[in-house]
Amino acid sequence: MVVKIADNILSPLGVTTAENYQALKSGKSALRLHDCRGAVTQPFYASIIDEDKLRVGESYTKFERMCIQSVETALAQTDLDAASDRVLFILSTTKGNVHRIGTEESPLLGDSAKVVAGYFGNTVPPMVVSNACISGVCAQIAAMRALELGLYDYVVVVGADVQSDFIITGFQSLKALSDEACKPFDAHRKGLNLGEAAATIIYTKSDKAPEARWNMVCGAVRNDANHISGPSRTGEGSWLVLRDVMRHLDIDELAFVNAHGTATLYNDEMESIAISRAGLADIPVNSLKGYYGHTMGAAGIVETLISMNAVDDNTVLATRNYEQLGVSHALQVSNRNGSTEKKAFIKLISGFGGCNAAAGFRRIDK
Repeated sequence: MVVKIADNILSPLGVTTAENYQALKSGKSALRLHDCRGAVTQPFYASIIDEDKLRVGESYTKFERMCIQSVETALAQTDLDAASDRVLFILSTTKGNVHRIGTEESPLLGDSAKVVAGYFGNTVPPMVVSNACISGVCAQIAAMRALELGLYDYVVVVGADVQSDFIITGFQSLKALSDEACKPFDAHRKGLNLGEAAATIIYTKSDKAPEARWNMVCGAVRNDANHISGPSRTGEGSWLVLRDVMRHLDIDELAFVNAHGTATLYNDEMESIAISRAGLADIPVNSLKGYYGHTMGAAGIVETLISMNAVDDNTVLATRNYEQLGVSHALQVSNRNGSTEKKAFIKLISGFGGCNAAAGFRRIDK
């Protein structure tokens, strides 16, 4: 059984997972209107990390500093020797140090992963997972498989992205960004907001951590190959990953489905179809994008950790800015925090190129 032993979230809302969870529970959002900058000629809503929050030396890029600080905070919760050859580092990101393109410094994701792992003295070749928006969940699935195969004793999964002019203008060119705070699943949603975060989750097998309280039960990845940027209109890949995950979970134990919920017209509609097709229409559904925006390579890890904390707190977090259902299939979405006694949840996520992923998690009560 694969279990979580430590974690961290570094975001504009806090530098620990606990700070982040309490901010969300109280309804705080990091989304702000930002002025034009560089190649960005239109104001944009986003959550951006103030570099004053970063304590790692400035000889590293902002992206590397975020990753290192998050991992360092998570490792401090353990007695793990991160330099051991039985420890694997996995980096989840979509763009990494994209701002280095055109300079003499390396923008390669593999080189960034080596910088992060090397900071902790680890010389095992790190793994990079870069599969659009689903990277953070894919990285956790890769960690689970590596541990189940006995390849490593511990896996440190860290996900992060920073918002560069390249990313912002790219989404603006797709007309995907909202000019106000995003409204997941709402009838008046206008598009997504972008965000920055770094998040770390450390996994091992249960025999090495009998005190662990969270089990990663299962995970699935499917690609419906629908379109380079648009999801399947029938939610094909999303439905398939839900179907695969539900083979390992009982519907009666689910506290909620934490959806991708980007607040774009087609993503939210597709997820409503997929959730309905999977027989989960009566299970509470929430999205965290109204608090952070879309944190890209960090999203699947940030949202997994917040969901774990919510279940620990017997809470279903509100979908911030939601008012009126705006998708064709009924979903149990609310703009108020709810309560639950259930001990499991599903993290659902989708991305460009038709990629889809889901993972099931269960609290271990002893």
